[in-house]
This record gives sequence, structure tokens and C-alpha cells, in this order.
Amino acid sequence: MIPLLISLIPGISGADQDGDKEQISEAIGYYFQAHATGNGEYLRQAFHPVAKLFFVRDNSLAQFTLEEYISLFDGTPPADEDQRFRSIDRIDVSGNAAVATITLDYPNAVYTDYMSMLKIDGQWMIVNKTFYLEPR
Repeated sequence: MIPLLISLIPGISGADQDGDKEQISEAIGYYFQAHATGNGEYLRQAFHPVAKLFFVRDNSLAQFTLEEYISLFDGTPPADEDQRFRSIDRIDVSGNAAVATITLDYPNAVYTDYMSMLKIDGQWMIVNKTFYLEPR
């Protein structure tokens, strides 16, 4: 498993939420692992099967299903993996709902991901991802 860089995560407090923070971080760790290895199967451990990804392309709303997103991974780690950094910047939890803000800092772009998460049957899963891409 790739080590996670978790800077002081505001939005989490209390003993009950410590376990939630760990479980949320674990789910996001699978997401990071998919990006680091190029193996999209890790995404199945992070995302709910009916999750959607939303973004803006050419000033219009665009979206992927989880299966469409997984198909973008070819099983090959990125050639510049040693220059890529991923961090969880913030996690906000309210009961069984959470939002995590994530940064993917890559040589050619910085991605800001907003993960909507739900705790379903005791497991935190990403149910929705929106993101912004800032090219370098």
C-alpha cells in the first residue's frame, strides 16, 4: 500500500470519528493505489458500484460511470510516478456522510478532487467524485 500524506485534517473530531477518519483514508488509499499502479481494479475497493464522476469539459458537464473510469487504467504505472504526490487535504464527517478534498500533484497538472462518501453497511465508500484539473 502506498503511504498516505495526511496533513492536519480539519473537520474530524471526537473519538467516534477517529475510526471513520481511518476508514475514509483507507478507501482513498485504494484510489491513490489505482493511480500509482495503473490498476483500475483498486477503484472497486474505493467506489460504490454505481458511483459517478463529474467534471467540466469544454464548458459543459461531463461524466463517467465507475466502469468507464476503470477502463481508463491500463495496468501500467505512470512513467513519472516518482514525481507524483497525492494528499488528503480535508475530511468533513456528519454521521454517515462525508466529503474528502484530495490533491493529486503531478508534473503536468494539479487535480483537486472532491469525494462525496457514504458509510454503507459499516464501510465508507466514494459515491461521487467531482474534480478540477489545473494544467501546468
